[in-house]
Amino acid sequence: MDRWVKDISGKSLFLTNLDKLFWPQEGLTKAHLIKYYSDIAPFLLPYIHNRPLVLKRYPDGIEGEAFYQKECPDYAPGWVETFPVHHAERVINYIICNDLATLLWLANQACIEVHAWLSTRDNIECPDLAVMDLDPAEGATFRDVLQVALLVHRALAGFGLQAFVKTSGARGLHLFIPLRPVYPFPHVTRAMEYIARLVYEACPSRTTLERAVPRRKGRVYLDYLQNGRGKTMAFPYSLRPLPGAPVSTPLSWDEVRSLEVDPADFQMNTIFERLKETGDLFRDLLVLEQDLDGVLKVAAGATG
Repeated sequence: MDRWVKDISGKSLFLTNLDKLFWPQEGLTKAHLIKYYSDIAPFLLPYIHNRPLVLKRYPDGIEGEAFYQKECPDYAPGWVETFPVHHAERVINYIICNDLATLLWLANQACIEVHAWLSTRDNIECPDLAVMDLDPAEGATFRDVLQVALLVHRALAGFGLQAFVKTSGARGLHLFIPLRPVYPFPHVTRAMEYIARLVYEACPSRTTLERAVPRRKGRVYLDYLQNGRGKTMAFPYSLRPLPGAPVSTPLSWDEVRSLEVDPADFQMNTIFERLKETGDLFRDLLVLEQDLDGVLKVAAGATG
C-alpha cells in the first residue's frame, strides 16, 4: 500500500510499503514505525537539532539485512537539509533533521534508529555532549550495568559533572554529559577515558576497559571511545531494531538506584504512557553546559 501525505509544513511526502512487517513477532509494520516517529517528534527533534545523522536502514525490517548510509542520497527531496563534513579522504554530506517532514522521510527510508553526532553543525569539531556507553558482556546482568552506572555517576559528580542516563534500547545504558562546545573530540575522549579508568580501578571485578570482546566476559565494558570524531550514538527516544520494538528511554537516577529497571518495559507501545507520567527526563540536557577543565587537569597530571 502506497499513499501520498501532503503538506507537512508545506512539504509533500510519498510513503511506501506501509504494510511491510518490520517487527514480525509483534505484527508491527512500516506504518507503525512512521506513526511512532510522527508522535515522538516533539520529544526527539530538540535532541538531534543541527546534528549530522548517520542512517542505518532496514528495508526488510529487523530480520532483514541492514546497511549504513552517511551520504545523503541523490534522490532525497530538495527540502532535506545537509551539512558537509570534511574527512580524510572525502567530504560527506550528512542529513540534518530539524523538522517533522525530514524525520518521516527518514522513517520511510526504513531508518529504524536515529544515530547522531555528538557535535552540531554550529561547531562540528567540538562536541556539546560526552558519552559513556555501558555495554554488558556475556555473563553480566542488567543489574550489573545499573550498579556500574552509579559508579560512573559518582565519578562524574566528583568533578561537578551532571550526567543524564537512558537505556540503550538493548542491554546497556548510555550516559550523556552536556558540555560547553569548546573541547575538541580528542580532549573529550581523554576526559571520559580518565573517568572510565577511575571506575575500573574502583571495581575491576565488574568493569572492563578491554576492547577485545572475548576478554570482557562477565563484566561491563566502559566504552569511552564513542567520543571520537564522527562517532554516533542512538539518541533519546530512538527505536532499536530488536524484538519488542524497544525505545532508548531516559531514566531518573532514582530509578537507577532502585536497581529494579527492566529495559524490556520501554517499547514503542509503552513509551507515551511513560512520558505522561514522568515527562521528558532529559529536558535539562538541552540547556546545561559544563566544563571539562577539572577532569582534563587531573588526567594530565596522572599521565604526566
